[in-house]
Order: sequence, then structure tokens, then C-alpha cells
Amino acid sequence: MQLGIRLHDTKVCPIEERLGIVREQGFSCVHMALSKTEGLHYEDAALTPGYAMYLKHIFQQAKVDIAVLGNYLNLGHPDFREMVKIRKKYTAHLRFAALLGCGMVGTETGAPNKDYHYDKEACHSREALELFINNIRPVVKDAENLGVILAIEPVYRHIVWNPGRAREVLDRIGSPNLQIIFDPVNLLDPDNVDHKDEVIEEAMELLCDDIAMVHLKDYVIENGNLRGVGCGEGEMDYSAIVGFMKEKKPFIQATLEETRPETAVFSKNVIEQL
Repeated sequence: MQLGIRLHDTKVCPIEERLGIVREQGFSCVHMALSKTEGLHYEDAALTPGYAMYLKHIFQQAKVDIAVLGNYLNLGHPDFREMVKIRKKYTAHLRFAALLGCGMVGTETGAPNKDYHYDKEACHSREALELFINNIRPVVKDAENLGVILAIEPVYRHIVWNPGRAREVLDRIGSPNLQIIFDPVNLLDPDNVDHKDEVIEEAMELLCDDIAMVHLKDYVIENGNLRGVGCGEGEMDYSAIVGFMKEKKPFIQATLEETRPETAVFSKNVIEQL
């Protein structure tokens, strides 16, 4: 596998210096969310070919790949007029990814409300799934036209909350440009954490062919809630996940999450030692 890190989890400093630190710490790629990374522009109007070439050259000089360009707007938004605006932003990111030479735009799957809050009954309903599929279909068409993968990340607290739902979305959309970001911890919740091995095994089995990259983090349970932490700081056993990546996904890019500048190398070592 090729290990990377979220760019916005690195030390806040000019982009050239950030990438130097990423490389010095032994990472080969980053998850770049423009809106979350201080010092980078993310407005649609700023995503020009010139800006893409500027960033592309900086990354090439640092010998760091952009594994995925993150854009986390609500694809479950129930208002059609808002979805027109949201689709425009996804199209801008897909186009920018193509110019950057980044093959993938990553996103989560939203909630069927305006403020993106978790309502278990609503988020896990069939109605929410139908809304999401209708909303994402034209975005996937844009991805096809631009030659970029749109990768969705199943999350327990969102609309696509388990491996079965993710498989249904993939099959119903039926596009080679729609794939999966596999984040094992995001499939977990206090509701199902006692059966985490079965949940993760089901995801690896059902989604194997369509997993385009992996997110790696750990978790702890605090006051009845599940909280993400850096690899090696919680309760996860990564043996099966690392084995899956080595056997089924050679050279896949996997980015660490929930790290801090002072803990990134520790979390990297936890995974590499496996």
C-alpha cells in the first residue's frame, strides 16, 4: 500500500513547506480538501487551469501525489434549487481534479435535511436512499464526462450507512466512474460496534472490486459515543484490513485520519509494522 495523510491534519504553514513535511514524515500522498486546508483557495471561480498547474507543479516537486480531492457537500439535500448549486461545486471539483492529474473526488453521502444533521430514522430510510441516488446520478455523469472517479464513503450516520446500501447504489447507478472510499471506522457506531468484525468483513466482501482507496483511523467509545482518533490510539485491530489491502489491493493509496502533526509518524508506524 501507499500511505498518505490528510493535508489539513499537517502543520499549518505555506503549502510548499507542508508538502516538505509530508515527504519527510514518509508519506507518499495526501487527501486534499481545499476548503479545510488553510492557505488554499476553494471557491469555484478560483479553480482555474492556471491554479491547477500551480498546485500540480508544487506537488510534483515535492514528489507527493494527490490521492483524492475532497468535497463534502450534502448530496442528500432535499431542496432541488440547492442541489443545483451543490452539483455545480462538484462539477468544479471534478474538473479541477482532472486538471490536477488527480483521478478521484471523494465525498460522503449526506443526510436528507438542509443542515446535514443525523436523524437515524430519516437517514436510514428508503426515501433517503432514493433521494440520494436521484441527486448523485447527474454528478456521476459529470464524472464520466471529465474522466474522473467520484468515490463515495459509506458512513453509519449518513444515508449510505452500511455495505449493503453501498452495493445497491453502485449497482443501480451502474457506472465505472462511481467507486468507494473504504473507511472501516466510519461504518461503526455504538449500535453495531460489538459486531465490528462482521461489519468490516461484509464491506470488504461486498465492495472489494469497487474500493478505490482506504481511510485509516482508530476509535474510542466515550460516554456512549464513538469518537475517531489516530491509528494506534484506540480499539481497532487492523490485521484483517491490512491483509485485505495487501492481498486484494496492491499499491492502493490509504490516507491516515485524525492525526496531529506530532502523532502522524506514530500512526504511520502502527500500520507499517503490520
